[in-house]
Amino acid sequence: MRIAAAGDGALIVELSGSIDPEANRRALALKQRLEARWPGLRDVVVAYGALAIYFDPLACDVHRLEDELRALGDDPPPPAMAPAPRLVDVPVRYGGADGPDLSGIARRAGLPESEVIALHAGVVYRVHALGFVAGFAYMASVDARIAFPRRETPRPRVPAGSVAIAAGQTGIYPIATPGGWHLIGRTDVRPWDSLRSTPSMFEVGDAVRFHPVEGG
Repeated sequence: MRIAAAGDGALIVELSGSIDPEANRRALALKQRLEARWPGLRDVVVAYGALAIYFDPLACDVHRLEDELRALGDDPPPPAMAPAPRLVDVPVRYGGADGPDLSGIARRAGLPESEVIALHAGVVYRVHALGFVAGFAYMASVDARIAFPRRETPRPRVPAGSVAIAAGQTGIYPIATPGGWHLIGRTDVRPWDSLRSTPSMFEVGDAVRFHPVEGG
């Protein structure tokens, strides 16, 4: 465990520097334990195997907080404390105008497009982090046979709902935005809607399953 200050009102806690489901589960369990026991916390954000802990420096003893974090690092919370994953099902129209990079991924992998679709849809992914725009969920891990790096040249505009892969992860673009991931399909689900009571469709720790549907 590595702990670093981020100004006078936040700590960064790193459990793992890789995409590690167990480290992500442990980070979520730590979040739950801290929120239940520590006054003065403003927010605890989990991403991959790390936490950002935001606190009121006038109401929270940061030295005691660091001591407890180190103790918990030696005695991690039991798995039962980690929230049970919520399964989210996402229908996807693969290929064609909705997935303009599917054919190129298939050629690079030496596979038919149908096999690339089967590989992508055949995994239940874990949401490891949320960023780079509101509602974008980083999900892992994509099958190694189609886990290619990002595009060399990003697109200036990726349509909202585009399902994409890059560097072993997959995600859905919540809004139209520039992007450098490979577009393999598109969905009508809305990962972010500010009018919903909970705007983000996804939370860290969710399980996500994609399934092919016909275009319409």
